[in-house]
Amino acid sequence: MIKKFLIERNSWIFLFLLLQLLLLFIGYVDAAIPLTSLLYIVFLSVIIFGMFIVIRYHKETKFYKSLEEWENNLDLTVIVDAVSPFEKIIEDSVINQTERLKQKAAQNQTALEQEKDDLLSWIHEVKTPLTALQLMINDLEDDPIKAKISYEWLRIHHLLDQQLHQKRIPFMENDLYIEMTDLKVLIFREIKALQSWCMQKGIGFEIELAAAEVLTDGKWLSFIIRQLLTNAVKYSEDSDIMIQSFERSGQTVLSIEDFGRGINPKDLPRIFDKGFTSTTDHQDHAATGMGLYLAKKAARPLLIKFDVKSQPGAGSTFSLTFPKQNDFVCITGM
Repeated sequence: MIKKFLIERNSWIFLFLLLQLLLLFIGYVDAAIPLTSLLYIVFLSVIIFGMFIVIRYHKETKFYKSLEEWENNLDLTVIVDAVSPFEKIIEDSVINQTERLKQKAAQNQTALEQEKDDLLSWIHEVKTPLTALQLMINDLEDDPIKAKISYEWLRIHHLLDQQLHQKRIPFMENDLYIEMTDLKVLIFREIKALQSWCMQKGIGFEIELAAAEVLTDGKWLSFIIRQLLTNAVKYSEDSDIMIQSFERSGQTVLSIEDFGRGINPKDLPRIFDKGFTSTTDHQDHAATGMGLYLAKKAARPLLIKFDVKSQPGAGSTFSLTFPKQNDFVCITGM
């Protein structure tokens, strides 16, 4: 800030030094004026001017220092009150801009809340005809047609489920309920929901749960596992999916391994990015690029860590590492 202050006042400093040099030049040219006296006057003037600069620096930079340290949020209490007329102009401008931003932010928040509420309401309304459609599908006798319709029904159901959770994730801390969750019950429920799709693709499951329970939010863990299982089934054909849980370094690890097409190594750093599908099969219109993104986003408040290993043509393994029990003091919604 000192450097900036001196640069801001360099014209005044230059003028002062020029006047002192002019005074000394006059004393040098005019022999009638004692040069020693002028040197004394210049010396005192420089000292007084130096003290003046120091005083003005501390007085004039308080306001600008507070602006420099301001985090550009909407809180103006950290900014020092303006003193000079120019500081008043800046303060008034900042206050007016901040008030307009507050109003705009409030309007955008209201519109966003309304949009979220409308979408959630629409999703819940769509679930009613979907339930009725499922009952009609169950009454069908033609197995090939029934399997195809069941698959399309499942796709619609999962897309709606993704949309529902996508709107809830920003507020999921308010919805968390941490308790001991039975992995077996949760996983079997999700597999049963995918049963018709798995039968159509000839996919089975091998399940070994050495660690049967984890401390987490069951509803959100179900959503995360649903995305991983859906992803595994989607990219597998006539093979088994292995689901294992075990203890490692005092933490529970749940792994889901498929033997599908695998993931290209250059795609691995991007698979959790929003909207990313694949560079290998870029024409896959069924992929939305949202499943893994939402799963990773939902896992963050639960302190669940993702690990991915994959080899093209050999399959992929997604591992969920659950936090230790003491780590849950960091979760505000517990």
